[in-house]
Amino acid sequence: MSYALLRPLLFALEAETAHRVTLRILEVLGRTGLPRPAPPAPANCARQVMGISFPNPVGLAAGLDKNGEFIDALFRLGFGFIEIGTVTPRPQPGNPRPRVFRLPQARAVINRLGFNNDGVDRLVNNVRRTRYRGVLGINIGKNADTPIERAADDYIACLRKVYSLASYVTINISSPNTKDLRALQGTGELDQLVGALKSEQRRLADAHGKKVPLAVKIAPDLDAAQIQAIADTLRRHAIEAAIATNTTTARDEIAGQRYADETGGLSGAPLAARATAVIEQLSRALAGEVPVIGVGGILGADDARRKIEAGAQLVQLYTGLIYRGPALVAECVNALCENPIETADKRR
Repeated sequence: MSYALLRPLLFALEAETAHRVTLRILEVLGRTGLPRPAPPAPANCARQVMGISFPNPVGLAAGLDKNGEFIDALFRLGFGFIEIGTVTPRPQPGNPRPRVFRLPQARAVINRLGFNNDGVDRLVNNVRRTRYRGVLGINIGKNADTPIERAADDYIACLRKVYSLASYVTINISSPNTKDLRALQGTGELDQLVGALKSEQRRLADAHGKKVPLAVKIAPDLDAAQIQAIADTLRRHAIEAAIATNTTTARDEIAGQRYADETGGLSGAPLAARATAVIEQLSRALAGEVPVIGVGGILGADDARRKIEAGAQLVQLYTGLIYRGPALVAECVNALCENPIETADKRR
C-alpha cells in the first residue's frame, strides 16, 4: 500500500497512536522483505563530516525512534544515517497525553512529549540487537526531575553508556518540553556542560581506543548575539558538529489555526525559514571550524537544498515524513546527490 493511501487512515488516529502504528507497520513489512531496501547511493553522495563517512547526506532526526526499537526498519527507507533518542539516564513517561497535535493546513506538528523514553539501558540493549551497521547518532538528554545545576551528571551518565555503540552523540539542550533545559544554551551554562562532556569524551576515547564525535543541538528561537556566543563556545571546545535546529515555541506562522495555542515545540513547514536562517547565521559564526547539520521544515527537495545552501553539510528529516511519507527520503537524496550544491561555507 502506498503512503498516499495509508495517510488518511493514519490521520484518522490520534497523532501519537498513529506514530506508533506507523513504526509497527514498517517493522512488520521489514520482516517480510518490504519495502525493499533503498539502492546504494551513488558515489558522489558520500560526505565526510566529523571524520565519519556518510553514504548520503540525508538522515533521520532524533525523536522518531526514541528507544532505538526500529533502526533496521527505518534504515530500509534509504537514510544515510539515523539518529535515535532523546534518551535519559532513567526511564520517564514524559508529559501527560494528549501531547502531539497535527496541523495539516500548515503541514506542521506541535509536540510536548517531554523526553518520554525507556531509559538508556533499554536503548543500549535495543542497539546491540540491531543488524544495522551504518552511521548511528544517539541523542542524549537529562531527566525531568534532575536539577538543572546537575544536568551534566545526566549527560555524562548517558555518554558513558552509549559511547561504544554510537557513531556520534548529540547533546540535546534545546527541547522546549523539559523545564529549564534551554537555559543550558546560556554562555556560562553551555561552557560548563560542553567542557565537562569533552573531558569525559577524552577519557572514554582512551578507554575505548576510539574518539566518538559530539554534536550540540540548538533551538531556532535565538537572536544573533546568542548564536554568536554559542558558536564561540563550540569552537573553543572543538565540538565536532552543531545541529540546527530543534522545534520552535513561536506561533506567528500558524496564528488562528486549530491547536495553535497548544504548548510545545512546533515543527514542519512553518519552521523552515526560521531554521534555515539560524543555519546560515551559525555557519557564518562557526567560520568553517565546526560543521552544521540542518533540520527543520524539510518537506521537499527544495527545502533540503536551502539548508545546504545556507551552510549545512548534512540534513535530517522528521515531520516531513508524516506528511510526505518515505518518498521524501529518496527525493532529497536524489536532489542533493545529482546536483551538488556549493554551500555558504565553501563560498566564503
